[in-house]
Amino acid sequence: MGYSDCFRNGKEGYKRKSGATGQVVPEIQKKGISEHMRLKLILPVVEPEQFEEPKSCRDPKCGGKHFVPWQEVKKNVRDSEYEEVTARRYKCMRCGRTFRVYPQGVQAGQVSQRLKGMGVMLYLLGLSYGAVELMLEALGVYLSKSSVYRTVQATAEAVPGLKRTQLLQGYRTRALGADLTSVKCKGQWLPIGVVVDPINGWVLSIDHLDGEDAQTLQEWIDPIADAVGAHTLVTDDADAFKQAADKSGLDQQVCKSHVVRNTEELITSLSLAIETTQDASLAELQIEPAQALADLRLLGELIHSRQPEQQTEVQALYERYASAAAPKKRKTASIAYRIRNLFLDRWNLWPRLTFYRTWKDSDGNPILDGTNNADERAIGWWVKERYRSMRGYKRQQSALNVSRLIAHCGNHLSQGVNLASLIV
Repeated sequence: MGYSDCFRNGKEGYKRKSGATGQVVPEIQKKGISEHMRLKLILPVVEPEQFEEPKSCRDPKCGGKHFVPWQEVKKNVRDSEYEEVTARRYKCMRCGRTFRVYPQGVQAGQVSQRLKGMGVMLYLLGLSYGAVELMLEALGVYLSKSSVYRTVQATAEAVPGLKRTQLLQGYRTRALGADLTSVKCKGQWLPIGVVVDPINGWVLSIDHLDGEDAQTLQEWIDPIADAVGAHTLVTDDADAFKQAADKSGLDQQVCKSHVVRNTEELITSLSLAIETTQDASLAELQIEPAQALADLRLLGELIHSRQPEQQTEVQALYERYASAAAPKKRKTASIAYRIRNLFLDRWNLWPRLTFYRTWKDSDGNPILDGTNNADERAIGWWVKERYRSMRGYKRQQSALNVSRLIAHCGNHLSQGVNLASLIV
């Protein structure tokens, strides 16, 4: 996995967070992607002398708010620094019940938050659950691989949002980027949909989908768009996404990179066919091969400039070949008909291809870049990068949990993610 540089010796591997003694931020360098691309995971700390005073009685039926210190008791812990801490007992003045309050970084169980955080961090670095157990044991602490698994899953479940029904509270954006990927789960491919904010790259939702048809995509995208107030959908050139956008009443920007690449390949293929194949279909339209080659070159130029007003030029190209005969049953389409279909598709696609040219901010700058790169980066970094080191997931929920946890960390690259806020 591309996270291995975290464990280099010296200052490159870890960076102390100023003003927070003991909080360690592993800076995870992702080679070959971006020199500044790092995940920052802030480990929980154990402070035996720091306690949070109780605010309400632990008995939900009591509701008492006044307590007196009752006694102090020793508690054994598994931690990288401490073997024992002191817990305080308080007595509720209303119901007389006593309960324990633990110091920062310690909970009712024996394993400290810091040790749990180390397990989560090592797993996200690409180690298997068993390898995490061995690594921690080599560092002088022990956490079984089953405990590591439960901790990782529980931490991921605590991630706020990233589900189509539980998005980031109050988050608003005018556009969504959507794309599909898949991972193996128990030997079967599991379709996963990823929704991002294409303006800033934040991941908004990672969900399991039952299919890749237009109806499924619409049912997936609609509630997310409604929740964040989006009116624009950025996707690749798949027809199912186009149909879903139309049914949802969303403007659409199809990825210019996908369209340009596909168009260039078709132009090359058709140009070669014109020069090497004996085909009478162009002659039937009274079009010379040189003219057809020139038309294809013009489309290549238009597909790179992509100005909204150029749609009429693409329309004119289509109309020149509009009467090309469709192939008979079980017959191969003629060159003229293939050219016709290419021009027709790009003419119809033009408003979706050039939408980003017309949507600008108050200063006249484009809001979108015309690609679906934000979604592809999210899939590559937060879903596939961890998955590449695995032979597959055992549970569907594990695939979603791990991807959401890593994406949540990716959403907070600047300030880092304090694992203490997620580990329970």
